Amino acid sequence: MSVPQIKIPATYMRGGTSKGVFFKLDDLPATAQHAGAARDNLLLRVIGSPDPYGKHTDGMGGATSSTSKTVILSKSSQAEHDVDYLFGQVAIDKAFIDWSGNCGNLTAAVGSFAISNGLVAAERIPNNGLCTVRIWQANIKKTIIAHVPITNGEVQETGDFELDGVTFAAAEVQIEFLDPAADEGEGGGAMFPTGNLVDDLEVPGIGTFKATLINAGIPTIFINADAIGYTGTELQDAINGDAKALAMFETIRAYGAVKMGLISDISEAAARQHTPKVAFVAPAKDYVSSSGKTVDIADIDLLVRALSMGKLHHAMMGTAAVAIGTAAAIPGTLVNLAAGGIERQAVRFGHPSGTLRVGAEAKLIDGNWAVTKAIMSRSARVLMEGWVRVPGDCF
Repeated sequence: MSVPQIKIPATYMRGGTSKGVFFKLDDLPATAQHAGAARDNLLLRVIGSPDPYGKHTDGMGGATSSTSKTVILSKSSQAEHDVDYLFGQVAIDKAFIDWSGNCGNLTAAVGSFAISNGLVAAERIPNNGLCTVRIWQANIKKTIIAHVPITNGEVQETGDFELDGVTFAAAEVQIEFLDPAADEGEGGGAMFPTGNLVDDLEVPGIGTFKATLINAGIPTIFINADAIGYTGTELQDAINGDAKALAMFETIRAYGAVKMGLISDISEAAARQHTPKVAFVAPAKDYVSSSGKTVDIADIDLLVRALSMGKLHHAMMGTAAVAIGTAAAIPGTLVNLAAGGIERQAVRFGHPSGTLRVGAEAKLIDGNWAVTKAIMSRSARVLMEGWVRVPGDCF
């Protein structure tokens, strides 16, 4: 006997250059309100994974790392915070959800959702102006502040802020990632897990590369583009259509994860696809973005290309942008050197879809680098709201 579908309140939102399905925790079926197989199976079915066809035809996912995402929100369990934000990166072709990191792009939508869905106290919401939403990022246990524009007591989503990688303009949402570096003992150590600004990363069968291994925003492995035969101006098709290149990047990622202390053996990398990220950097130069727009060397400080879930990202992950901004602020990292090797509190980098500016405040304390916050502007918009339906026996 077939089991009927059930419906669950949900909101489909774009945040930054990503989009995903947002849920209030207490709207989920009881068995899916906590970590475990039921929660994962439910969200996999919502997205439409695993899909051997790689299309997500039978789900809400978009069959890319940027569009295969889920978010669970609830009133915060933490003092002086408004909302708890839990992010799940859903694999496309595997029955797997990675809960090991944050999505910086979807962070831009968290404040908007929280305000519109009663997770922020009414007295904290101005009738007009900016609402400061204090977000507890539950995956990485960090505080994020979102400054959400309010007009006539409601979230303002329309505006003239343009974000490369997003087709239409919208209202600007400024995001502050407070103390974004890892805590001691978390993910292999502090901001630089090896204690070095630059390491020699040995990757058997491929080579030994200079690498900056940083844990700020999200664990990230930075290498120089020319060390792996690239210029830094590449667009998605140049890499995502090259199976040999993708295998190389995954191998680099696995060995980098071991060196960062995130995993103990490269065999564990397959079960930790969302983190760390791997990115390559190069000095600024002119290039043509994926939209056909020319990015001028005078408008950027360096070039960065990053991979997410095994593919070159179409723009830049928000959390990786935090890592870029942080590393750029610290003299001697590969990111800082690619940007000219000077001290800076903000950097504008070129990515496949255009440019992005991110600021970071870094300082040297007792011989160790610390970053107090990283800041960037994104935008967010509700695409659809109502209910998502799934077979009642899928979880």
